[in-house]
Amino acid sequence: MTPFDLTPDAARVALSGVVAPDLDGESVLDACARAVWSFVTEPGDGVAGSLIDTHGATDALRRVLTDAPRHQRVAGEYGIALRRWAPRLDAPAFETALRVAERRGVRLVTRADPMWPAQLDDLGVHVPIALWARGRLDVLSRLQPSVALVGARAATSYGDHVARELAADLAGGGIPIISGAAYGIDGSAHQAALSVGGTTVAVLAGGVERAYPAGHTEMIERIAREGVIVGEQPCGSTPTKWRFLQRNRIIAALSEATVVVEAGWRSGSLNTAGHAASLSRALGAVPGPVTSAASAGCHRLLREYGAQCITSAADVRELVGIGGGPATLFDDDPGRAPTDDAMRVRDALSTRAWRPVADLARRSGMSADSVESHLGLLLLQGEAARDTRGWRLVTSRRG
Repeated sequence: MTPFDLTPDAARVALSGVVAPDLDGESVLDACARAVWSFVTEPGDGVAGSLIDTHGATDALRRVLTDAPRHQRVAGEYGIALRRWAPRLDAPAFETALRVAERRGVRLVTRADPMWPAQLDDLGVHVPIALWARGRLDVLSRLQPSVALVGARAATSYGDHVARELAADLAGGGIPIISGAAYGIDGSAHQAALSVGGTTVAVLAGGVERAYPAGHTEMIERIAREGVIVGEQPCGSTPTKWRFLQRNRIIAALSEATVVVEAGWRSGSLNTAGHAASLSRALGAVPGPVTSAASAGCHRLLREYGAQCITSAADVRELVGIGGGPATLFDDDPGRAPTDDAMRVRDALSTRAWRPVADLARRSGMSADSVESHLGLLLLQGEAARDTRGWRLVTSRRG
């Protein structure tokens, strides 16, 4: 193992391309120390968190580097922690992770950065030591309010439909959607938010330089272009069961409300709900058929944990203190467009001719951006179709 060089000049060289180049000496040392801490600790390490709170990231790391060679002789909780950290104090491997981050456009975000999401500080000693992020970093400072939509990987068609409806309605109305990029409910929520031009954040359990799961590569890369991907593990880190569970605390802390769309009795999304409850965040759950095992976890949250019953995006808006939203999931007239603007876009569409967005904007008297948002919703609902020629209204035949 090679010693770490904790001097401003060495830290600046190490973090080249990963942090802003104009950081002063103290700030660049703090950022470098936090990057090292994220490399040697597992997420949510309370001993590391307490040490950093007491001594600051740089001095705490200097202490560890001094004590690591004799870690077997150090007693107490600190000694146990040293024995966890010492095998990872590998400077060459750390340098490799930084160069991967630089090549992949991954940036280090610390609590000193203006884009740091302050709501994460509610996690106390379990706050992420730093975040590794890829995408639009400015999104991180604009997540209040935001909503976490989570649920089962093995989602039913019912859960998938509800997740898409909620995410599209909320994101289309300007409320960012946060989730974990997994298969099932997470993926449906992200995809629906993207389809309406909304903001979405994916929180990963491993390094953010690569997509996980691999089957969601295209979606995750799109989130990196239009939203942001974050994690607390440096590049090269692989997802583990522990990291998934700890990742869930970040999803809950970033969001003003967590809504569990569909979950079995022992679903991992209940872990996210538990974190939300411990942080005094608003908690909601979508009811399902009483005969469905896929909704047993949601019913448990409603019955035993005081979760609010969510039947529409309007319910979610009420959960985060925003009123006036339209109910769309169980509307008395499902054939009616959910908002006046959506109706204008629908009216501008033709059942025969393909019309480009610019033409629809002219016909509806709306901006092209607004038209595209509502077209995304109509596409999800099966009311509109799209191809290279433009958009067309889809009519259902009823016998």
